[in-house]
Amino acid sequence: MECSWKTVLLLVCASLGIQYTAIRTLRDSLSGPCQGAYRCQSRHHRDSKWRALCDDSWMPVESPRKHILLFATTRSGSSFTGQLLNQHPGIFYVFEPLYHVQQAFTNSSSRVRHTLDRRALLGAYRDLLLNLYTCDLHFMENYIRPEPQDHVTSSFFRRSSSHALCSPPVCLERGEVVVVSDLPDEIWCPKKCGALNLTLASMSCLSKGHIAIKTVRVPEVKDLRTLTEDPRLDLKIIHLVRDPRAILASRMMAFSDQFRAWKIWNATGRQPRYVDLSQITSTCKDMSASAETGLRRPTWLRGRYLLVRYEDLALNPTDKANEIYRFVELDMEDRVQTWIAKNTNANMSSPPEWSYRYSTTRDSRVTAESWRLRLGFDIVRTVQNLCNDTLALLGYKQVHSAAELRNLSHSLVEHRLFQ
Repeated sequence: MECSWKTVLLLVCASLGIQYTAIRTLRDSLSGPCQGAYRCQSRHHRDSKWRALCDDSWMPVESPRKHILLFATTRSGSSFTGQLLNQHPGIFYVFEPLYHVQQAFTNSSSRVRHTLDRRALLGAYRDLLLNLYTCDLHFMENYIRPEPQDHVTSSFFRRSSSHALCSPPVCLERGEVVVVSDLPDEIWCPKKCGALNLTLASMSCLSKGHIAIKTVRVPEVKDLRTLTEDPRLDLKIIHLVRDPRAILASRMMAFSDQFRAWKIWNATGRQPRYVDLSQITSTCKDMSASAETGLRRPTWLRGRYLLVRYEDLALNPTDKANEIYRFVELDMEDRVQTWIAKNTNANMSSPPEWSYRYSTTRDSRVTAESWRLRLGFDIVRTVQNLCNDTLALLGYKQVHSAAELRNLSHSLVEHRLFQ
């Protein structure tokens, strides 16, 4: 269902205004069976199902929270990296919630889209992130379509990527708690858990010690400054980057229709006149601008920014995961290490989930530079010309011939420390 242009304009104005006002405390605003201090109302307390969910085991955590943002671009390995955070039992992880904001604006009338500027959309993004970091998942109802009824929705984007959203107290099966032993898949979670109750999701968020969110929709790290300076948050930003040539190769595989011209170019070796170079150019520009800002260590980012190359994580997953956990000041739990061992040594011959767009199972050492076998030299040379500064800044070597491109015995990833 499309938003009217008046509705979308109101959302934009609201998102800009709310950033500078205090967010109401969630424990005073939740509706449903658990209100106030999240103890059940008397009329629900006799119901064993709600009593199990609303007892003191789901009380909000009082210790200081870590607010973690995995900041990346599309097809940079962010789904894989996000699971390193999702596996931690004390982290409430949300996969790309800004998708709903983008969709709400995209589905509005062309007249409204024409009036929207970059600042307004970024304001809506920051507004939603702030509310999620305070565990107010009800705020997402402004953007989810179709609009949730009684705080319940079946349209939450990639719910299955979050342990917390597919586990108690959020997930119930026939009124009983469902025990989750491994990462839920796209079929298991909605089938076993049913529609998502945002009130229960907010309760689950409050019961966790920390909150991590992945996004690929914020262009530059400087767009997050107001969140790093917000006294209500202790925000840590993990900036995930990847070789732009690898990003393009991955996008060509995952979004075949959108990159049809690129695929024709790759197959024939001849550049079509209508190929769109702007997307990869923009990706490189945003990536290098963010890295330059982060590595300068401005006051508002000091101690809050970590640059991670996907290639380093793929080649040394345990070491880089330890670095990430040291940065966010958390212990890397055994469950995280077990997941790394299981999901970085997959048999790449024919894993059934490998064709899935958001798969996180792979032989990480193989995938780090496998793009070199998939892209033609002419495309690679074009990307190198467009992204020369980005490649140099992030430590990616250029190739000057097809033979050099295919020679995987010589890595194109320089040893580089980003401190």
